[in-house]
Amino acid sequence: MLRALRERLEFTKGLGFRLATLLTVAILPLGLISLVQTLHLLREAERSAEIALLGRTASAAAGERALLQGALGAADALGPAVLETIDNPTACSEVMRGFVERSATFISAAYVPLSGVSGCVSLHGSAVLDFQDSEVYQIFMESRGTVVTALEQGRITGRPVVVVAQPLYDDRDLIGYVVVGLSKELLYSTHSLNFGTEGARILTFSSRGDMLTVDRPFDQDVSGILPHGMVLTDLLDNTDATFRDVTSTGEERAFTVVTVVPGLVYALGSWSPQTAGIAGFKTTRLAAIAIPIALWAVSLLVSYFAVYRLVLRHIRELRGQMRRFAIGNRDAPPPVLRDAPAEIADVSQTFHNMARILIRDEEAMEEAVAEKTVLLKEVHHRVKNNLQLIASIINMQSRMIDHEDAKRVLRSVQDRVAALATIYRNLYQAEHLDAVNADRLIGDIINQMVNISIAPGTALKVETDFQPLTLLPDQAVPLSLLATEAVTNALKYAGIPPGADAATVRVILSVPETGRALFAVENTMGEAIIDSESTGLGSQLIEAFSTQLDGEAETGIEGHRYFLRLLFRVDTQNTPEAGDDRKVVLTSTPREGARH
Repeated sequence: MLRALRERLEFTKGLGFRLATLLTVAILPLGLISLVQTLHLLREAERSAEIALLGRTASAAAGERALLQGALGAADALGPAVLETIDNPTACSEVMRGFVERSATFISAAYVPLSGVSGCVSLHGSAVLDFQDSEVYQIFMESRGTVVTALEQGRITGRPVVVVAQPLYDDRDLIGYVVVGLSKELLYSTHSLNFGTEGARILTFSSRGDMLTVDRPFDQDVSGILPHGMVLTDLLDNTDATFRDVTSTGEERAFTVVTVVPGLVYALGSWSPQTAGIAGFKTTRLAAIAIPIALWAVSLLVSYFAVYRLVLRHIRELRGQMRRFAIGNRDAPPPVLRDAPAEIADVSQTFHNMARILIRDEEAMEEAVAEKTVLLKEVHHRVKNNLQLIASIINMQSRMIDHEDAKRVLRSVQDRVAALATIYRNLYQAEHLDAVNADRLIGDIINQMVNISIAPGTALKVETDFQPLTLLPDQAVPLSLLATEAVTNALKYAGIPPGADAATVRVILSVPETGRALFAVENTMGEAIIDSESTGLGSQLIEAFSTQLDGEAETGIEGHRYFLRLLFRVDTQNTPEAGDDRKVVLTSTPREGARH
């Protein structure tokens, strides 16, 4: 796992990565300082814009604030007059009526006792009104404090009105409230948005969440200018603050809440980001982050390009020359890098000189090796000729002897000498003297033995199944001699099994697993053959050759077959590729009645 991790992090050793890291460390403090300063300026600008919005909202509601505060003062001022005329409803009504007539601001006034039935109203005549079912009376009786609310139809005038009610006390006893009314049209006229642009909306509401006025009297649907999922009372937590949210229509807007009358009336400003002048802050914030990153990336690209032109491309070219030289492309010394910096050009010149010397030395070594190879092949060729000559002499000697036992002994010696001759023939014919194709060598030996030992028409069939196998001469010699002895015995004792028309000898050379080879010889058996004249020399030779191969020969009988198997270890580089095998079948014409 650690090795795999190291391989994945191998790119960190490159010059380009290290250069980028150093530049990042160098530029990072400057980038952070620039980013912090830019974000700080943005926060200050955004805060200034928010304060400006609060001021613009407060300015838009300034006229309504003056009217409402005047209404509160007027209700307080009417209280002493009401207490003086409380026992004379007619006189009290005259006071109220006179107040309304003298004022150009208020359209109604009245004193409402706790009973809810009042004869002190600003109507002509001796009118008595019952306020018990009015919204103002119910709110006052619930809160027993100052009330500011809006009515679509006032009880006194029947017109849309915003009423302000102040409690009236006789000494310390609450006896009712004084109420004055302001027309909504008058309050609408006080909303001034000439300091803003299109898209700004202003509305006022009471602390109970009742909407008092809106800047567009003919457009009472305010869902599109309120934060989604919020009611007016929820906005009290954001008093004298600015925040951004999404309306029920999905539009993102900026909202400001300012106090008009403390504890009683508040104004909500709903601004489109473009109107509020804060639409670009998010983009500017992203730009403040993106610009240092872009500068860092550009500096890395410029630095990398400069380093690539001056260093990296020359190093890569020099690395390519070294790789090509290492894999054997040595027709000529690599050229010297002429346009490289002096230090790299010096390295290139040194490599050029080294390569030229190596090429010269290798050519001399190749000539020496070629000469020695020719001499060694000549030695193998002469050894092969001498062995063949010895085999021919033995053959000639065997023809001159009539004794069968002597002929058999000479023939076995002749087979062994011929096997050795075959080995040396393969050695001098091989392209590489340090490797022998064992499958081809054993195939040649078996072909030679079959041609010598089996007469035409013999009821004997020889089959081979060889996989390609390359061995060193030290292994090929004992293996070929073992094969000679094993095949000689198999040919000698092969018999025709029941139900068959010919005897069979099968020779196998395979690679069952990496680094191991299997040599096997099998022959069918007929009737039992007792060879009392056998000396056991073949078995001794097989055991000796098996020991040289670091293996142990295994013999036995399976059904009507006698087998010899030898599993031995070979170098892994000599094993064949999977599926690459070669099969040869040698047959001779059966001759009736023949047995071996």
